[in-house]
Amino acid sequence: MKYQQQPNMNYHWMPFTSNQTFKADPQLFCKTEGVYYWNHRDEKILDGCSGLFCTPAGHGRKEIANAVFQQLQTMDYSPHFMRANPTSFELAEKIANMLPEGINRVFFCSSGSESVDTAIKIAYAYHHANGQPQRQRLVSRERAYHGVNLGGTSLSGMVKNREIFGQGIPGVVHMRHTWLTENQFTIGEGEQGAELADDLLRAVQLHGVETIAACFVEPIAGSTGVLVPPKGYLQRLREICDQYGILLVFDEVITGFGRTGKAFAADSFGVIPDIITMAKALTNGAQPMGAIAVKQSIYDTIVNAGQPGVPEFFHGYTYSCHPASCAASLATLAIYEQEGLFEQAAVLAPLFQEAIFSLSRLPIIKDIRGYGLLAGFDVESDSIPGSRGNDLQLKLFEAGLHIKTTGDAGIVAPAFISTPSHIEQMTDILHKVLSQY
Repeated sequence: MKYQQQPNMNYHWMPFTSNQTFKADPQLFCKTEGVYYWNHRDEKILDGCSGLFCTPAGHGRKEIANAVFQQLQTMDYSPHFMRANPTSFELAEKIANMLPEGINRVFFCSSGSESVDTAIKIAYAYHHANGQPQRQRLVSRERAYHGVNLGGTSLSGMVKNREIFGQGIPGVVHMRHTWLTENQFTIGEGEQGAELADDLLRAVQLHGVETIAACFVEPIAGSTGVLVPPKGYLQRLREICDQYGILLVFDEVITGFGRTGKAFAADSFGVIPDIITMAKALTNGAQPMGAIAVKQSIYDTIVNAGQPGVPEFFHGYTYSCHPASCAASLATLAIYEQEGLFEQAAVLAPLFQEAIFSLSRLPIIKDIRGYGLLAGFDVESDSIPGSRGNDLQLKLFEAGLHIKTTGDAGIVAPAFISTPSHIEQMTDILHKVLSQY
């Protein structure tokens, strides 16, 4: 679809974008199919980031579109307060059957940001129902990304995502991030750094365990540049949380639904949290949706503490369990299962990692990290941190490749339906453009 006339750019304030740069030279997506976008000049752009980690089954899946169409024709919207649409129960059961053992109660929302804020409220509600309402302190990490709502912004460890937005939720403690020079250019988990998990123990010792509600971590810190945890790190966090009654929350908005080669990163790393947040690949990006899954003991504690006939958890969203989102998710999960896409991702991952790590010979590259079908690389900064990363993304688009950049880090996350030739094409474009610096 080639635009004959450029749309009026004056009225749209774009998110996470240099609006002045964009409006001076707009880059538009106008059509999708498979692992490709087409821009406003009808040029093909290889999607190297599954949109925004959202479309592992590829773009333009008619099965999902038809499911959404049929649902909208049958029932376009229904409120989910005090009554429900039946597909939400079917979806919750399917997700529960995919989750790690013991995590089997699912609460729906509309985005990853909402899922994180909901998880915060669940942690508060759990400790309150458990007779420990003073447990309201949250622990996060430097370089963490947990969405952009108030709670997630407070948890964030990415400076630009929080520096001008006030204090947020009081009492958030940040552990150190896990990027270490000793682990540079490592595929998978690094050998050094498990002891960084003891930052949680230091928070307990400084603030008192009776004040700490939950520890939030991304199993792989994605948006900051793909920081893979060191060996033993997540296991140590689990041990400390168990010892002190702290809820361990895995933010799997990026890693959930096959990105690591298994359904969830919790499965890949062999660590079961108490709460998992998810979104993005939940509907293959076709409809906005997020979810929070908790252990049954958490659900039971909150629900059993409620008064008869009164809501036990005073929280929810207008679009929680939207019928079209439920339909999109059910169709998406069916595709994952029928086509064996998680297994396909696991098979493709070694080839993908080898291809991305071939960039290491370029002088501009300062580090590469990766796990499964997710990889990040750092480029040498220029005088303004982040400007080279933005310039790189613009140049890659013009060369026919879409990836994500954060600061001076590039992030690659191909669709699970990608072929070896797609990976080769992606790597060739990266080499060509990065060699210009």
